[in-house]
Amino acid sequence: MRKKDDTLRDTLLELSRNIADKEGIDAVNIRAIAKKAGVATGTVYNYFANKDEILLALTEEYWMQTLDEMRMAISADSFCENLHEIFFFLKEQIEQSAGRLMNSLGNVELMGQARMTSMQSVLETVIIQYMDQDAKIRKEIWSEAFTKKEFVHFLMMNLMMLLKTEAPDITFLEIVIKRIIY
Repeated sequence: MRKKDDTLRDTLLELSRNIADKEGIDAVNIRAIAKKAGVATGTVYNYFANKDEILLALTEEYWMQTLDEMRMAISADSFCENLHEIFFFLKEQIEQSAGRLMNSLGNVELMGQARMTSMQSVLETVIIQYMDQDAKIRKEIWSEAFTKKEFVHFLMMNLMMLLKTEAPDITFLEIVIKRIIY
């Protein structure tokens, strides 16, 4: 068996992304990708078992890029302001192409959820970093039972629920957070 070429995998994903952007997600298929890449369909199957696996890889890649862009774009003075900006940044991404990609993952939804959990873990780490930068947060609130990590996990669950339900804002969550940490 030949060794897989990561650059070809990246090329196949790039071509898939181009097809999705120009022709729509439904136009993404193994045959179309192979044709654009100038390879046999079997070659594409060496990298991806099916269309769903390609869409899952695109979704994961999209979210990693989005989290990197978010880190660069968000730089408020307080933790709550940062959380506010994170919510609206993610909301905009979901309303654009991220939502289409995520909704296309019907056949691999469980696998997609597992990979998205890893993305949420990255986001939780970023949120903790924003908390650490806010000197106004009371240090004495953290304990063995009420840790920063568990609090951020609680925030993420609520943030994801608000995004999923297309809430217009996070005003109530911000009020709760301020009453707890300041």
